[in-house]
Amino acid sequence: MTQADGQLVQTVRGPVPAESLGRVLMHEHVFVLTADVQQNYPDEWGDEDARVADAVGKLRELPGSGIGTIVDVTVIGQGRDIHRIERIASQVPGLNIVAATGIYTFDEVPLFFSRRPSRTMTDFFIRDITEGIAGTSIKAGMLKCAVDEKGLTRGTERVLRAVAAAHRETGTPVTIHTHAAGQHGRAILGVLRQEGADLSRVILGHSGDSKDPDYLREMADSGLILGMDRFGIDSFATFAERADLVVELCRRGLAGQLVLSHDCSCYLDWFAPGVLDNLKDWHYLHISQRVLPYLRDHGVTEDEIDTMLVRTPRRILAS
Repeated sequence: MTQADGQLVQTVRGPVPAESLGRVLMHEHVFVLTADVQQNYPDEWGDEDARVADAVGKLRELPGSGIGTIVDVTVIGQGRDIHRIERIASQVPGLNIVAATGIYTFDEVPLFFSRRPSRTMTDFFIRDITEGIAGTSIKAGMLKCAVDEKGLTRGTERVLRAVAAAHRETGTPVTIHTHAAGQHGRAILGVLRQEGADLSRVILGHSGDSKDPDYLREMADSGLILGMDRFGIDSFATFAERADLVVELCRRGLAGQLVLSHDCSCYLDWFAPGVLDNLKDWHYLHISQRVLPYLRDHGVTEDEIDTMLVRTPRRILAS
């Protein structure tokens, strides 16, 4: 028995026992879209049924590769459409999808919130967590914000504090998109501590982009979870660099502070057609097919793999 056994996790199809999650990819997307563009230029998106069918086909492959759950960290600023995700989830019964709430911005607070009290953001997030998203009964099981290359700007700090407040009041875990090279974790930690966050349920996302295991050790020692969650993306680190970093952190006894994922999606409209075609390994099966064999070959144990993919995600997500 683990601490999370007997507790529930909110998914798109409703609450499920934490012990039923299986292996979990903690930072993925189904669709990442620019909502205003898609609404006004629908020919870019194409046929809705075809897009949904493509997503269903890709996601149906995951249970056969041992993945039982993905956390879809798509929020405001990334085109979240919970009705579309609900439609997809209903056609992939072997896979749990955990939805998220929050705001994705690298600088300014979105104009809607900029002239309203920060509490407005927090209340919106809490509504998604406690009542349901967009008039549905689907409750968010994760909070998300971002602190990127510019660091903790006035806007990103406002969002981070609003997310931290919702976390404190609901117990919902947090994932934070970060720019690993900027090492903004220390500034983030300062805010989280001021806001009374449970650091053991906060993920410092995209930590796997880092080239500095000592910095990551410092972040892990604070209690934060490290997101090794861009496997398949070679822009910031190669396959070997990402995998070897996990090997090294496991060697240092930090397997319990790591979670694994890809940060991929079935469709992403942030790039022109063809730009991402060279990322052949950027798909939901990459960890199962290539990363885990590499980790095993380099000394990572089955118990450590189980910790990163099952036990730690279960503990973070359970409420």
